Amino acid sequence: MKVTLISVGKLKEKYWKQAVEEYRKRISGYAKLELIEIPDEKEPNNASAKDIEIIKEKEAEKILSKIKDNQHVITLEIKGKAFTSEGLADEYQKWMNTGRSDVVFIIGGSNGLGGTVRRRSDQAISFGALTYPHQMMKVMLLEQIFRVNKIIRNENYHK
Repeated sequence: MKVTLISVGKLKEKYWKQAVEEYRKRISGYAKLELIEIPDEKEPNNASAKDIEIIKEKEAEKILSKIKDNQHVITLEIKGKAFTSEGLADEYQKWMNTGRSDVVFIIGGSNGLGGTVRRRSDQAISFGALTYPHQMMKVMLLEQIFRVNKIIRNENYHK
């Protein structure tokens, strides 16, 4: 399985970088992992709704430039489908069994995802209706990818 995680914005705090690196190591025994950070666009003070849309589409262009036609694209969106860890493991297993073993997860910027990225998405998943910092979301997603692999292999970790 090849998993690519594209996220808008860079990790700044040392503890988030350490957490990402820890999960990168853990996942490496199960899947090839590639992490791509897209720089976020600068938002002017008192940005209008039109300004926000322009920012999201500029970020979307950068995101789309990193995706190949044959990749299965999963966007993280509040309105996406929510899974339990076991349900996500089942979904992950389906991807592997149906030849979609090159998946891309996308975490948008602080303003969300541009429409062109949402239209390119094959699947939208949600971690719930709460809003999380993007740095934390990245760590949470990597932890779930690790957990999913443990569940699929019936290895001791998931409780």
